[in-house]
Amino acid sequence: MSTNIHLEQPHVSVLGNRPAVITDTGPAAQIPFRDKPERTDTAIVYCEGNFGAIDGKTANGLVRHSEKYEILSVIDSEKAGLDSGEVLGDGPNAIPICRDLADALTQAKNIPDYFIFGMAPSSGMLSTHERGLVIEAMGHGMNIVNGLHEFLNDDPVFAAACIANNVSILDIRKPSAKKDLRMFSGRIAEVTCTRIAVLGTDCAIGKRTTATIMTRALNERGVKAVMIGTGQTGIIQGARYGIALDAVPSQFCCGELEATIVKAFEEESPDVIIVEGQGALSHPAFSTSSFILRGSCPDGVVLQHAPGRVNRCDFEKMEMPTPASEVNLIETFADTKVIGLTINHENMTGEEVDASIISFEKELGIPVTDALSKSSEYLVEMVLASFPQLRKNLTSGTN
Repeated sequence: MSTNIHLEQPHVSVLGNRPAVITDTGPAAQIPFRDKPERTDTAIVYCEGNFGAIDGKTANGLVRHSEKYEILSVIDSEKAGLDSGEVLGDGPNAIPICRDLADALTQAKNIPDYFIFGMAPSSGMLSTHERGLVIEAMGHGMNIVNGLHEFLNDDPVFAAACIANNVSILDIRKPSAKKDLRMFSGRIAEVTCTRIAVLGTDCAIGKRTTATIMTRALNERGVKAVMIGTGQTGIIQGARYGIALDAVPSQFCCGELEATIVKAFEEESPDVIIVEGQGALSHPAFSTSSFILRGSCPDGVVLQHAPGRVNRCDFEKMEMPTPASEVNLIETFADTKVIGLTINHENMTGEEVDASIISFEKELGIPVTDALSKSSEYLVEMVLASFPQLRKNLTSGTN
């Protein structure tokens, strides 16, 4: 989501039968991520040629929100010298974009603790140049965070570099041994709190960002919410409960997700569990959405859509589906309901976003908002409109 939009007109949303008027104050003020927590690990994020773009979604997400690492800089020579927050359209954040690794190290006060590979290429593998860069980072004494499908700890060259430089590699997507993987058991029925899945009409469309903002906004209003990460970025950001679902053998996907949700419910006693979606149920290149619907058995679904996106990512001949068709597919496939639509405003002006919100609310009869350029209060009201029993937990804001 790289378009910089500043919207000051109030957005009137049809939230079920309970209209609400909430004043928007611009994108920089809208991202309700928590104040910086106590973090001791510093990191630079590599995103050459892709920061602010679809394949740079890991770097984009880390710049917007990271509970685990203090992000010192981003490496992308094409945008060197710019502020990463401004590139994303969120306003300045004092995280610079650097030309290369040497530039990033020069700007850092000390050697960062971690070098994070911040891209998600369709190949899921490192290029020859990138392999050399990771080895170079290790030579400087930096640990590596790898979210690719290629597990660097299994590579003898990287294993030797770990020993030689006394550093470690975190292969985020590497699943547990098969003997430890869990099958679906039906214990999801024991999870009595509200469960909401954030799905989408395409991959890399903002599901994790919307889920993160929604989780934070609910907690700020007194509704205890826990997010379940299902991809590498959420886990790298510091999600306490998560699993890289696309790296788990399909036979165990539903069971692993179910077990993760049960654990979060038992340990946190939340009012709401929000499950990050992956891919799209209608997308033939992905099966993860079906596993998420089966494994979490959500009470409701929030659907993320990009009206300005003509084709699906990496598939130029595959047109984007309409929200109405995706809603119908989701509600046919699973015993759930779509409770709201959220907009990804890429390639859209502020006026186009507002027009889309009005149009989709009229067409679908559900609340619609943009999680990044609109007040997070809309997301709270979206949840409360379908699950009014949660209103008793509100501690601040409007009722």
